[in-house]
Amino acid sequence: MNLTVLAASGRTGLALTREALRRGHTVTAIARDPGRIAVPDPAGLHRVAGDVEDPASIAAVVDADSIVLSALGTDRAGTLLAGAKAVVAAGPRRIIWLGAYGTGRSAEAAGEAAGMLSKLLGDRLGDKVEADGTVLAAGGTVFHAGLLDDGPESPHRRTVGLEAAPPLDLTATISRETVAAAMLDEAETPRFAGAVALVLPA
Repeated sequence: MNLTVLAASGRTGLALTREALRRGHTVTAIARDPGRIAVPDPAGLHRVAGDVEDPASIAAVVDADSIVLSALGTDRAGTLLAGAKAVVAAGPRRIIWLGAYGTGRSAEAAGEAAGMLSKLLGDRLGDKVEADGTVLAAGGTVFHAGLLDDGPESPHRRTVGLEAAPPLDLTATISRETVAAAMLDEAETPRFAGAVALVLPA
């Protein structure tokens, strides 16, 4: 498959890029500074400059045949929504977007910890919720995950809908490699179009 990874220079974006290449896919990796996409240069990797604050730079890369996997994250409110709008406006075939468990549609399933998370996020919470909503309205899939770490992929990982989601545990983590693998599973075999999916390590 031909896949496009947004925010490919971050830790989760690198995990997505590495796993997609390992599975034999061709990857167009987008970052503001493509030189920071620290992945060896196999034939299937194309590094491209793009910035979600410049929608034209995204539209120049994403088209109607694109399957976009986003690892976009930020400490500044507004960036996620800008990214979601830029990707949706470019009109890709599919969008698989990474969000945070305990926000927006998953807040009720997350339970009491969602309230603590909302305080931690502050003005970024609304940005996350609006970005998720923009992607979902376009028929995309939004993956919600708990706190991320840099451990190995969980061999027992699973992806569930919100109806099967356990309460959010703010003391537990899930590896970026596990989340990346689950997002790529969705790219290869769609199960949650237009819905929020939750990645669990076991």
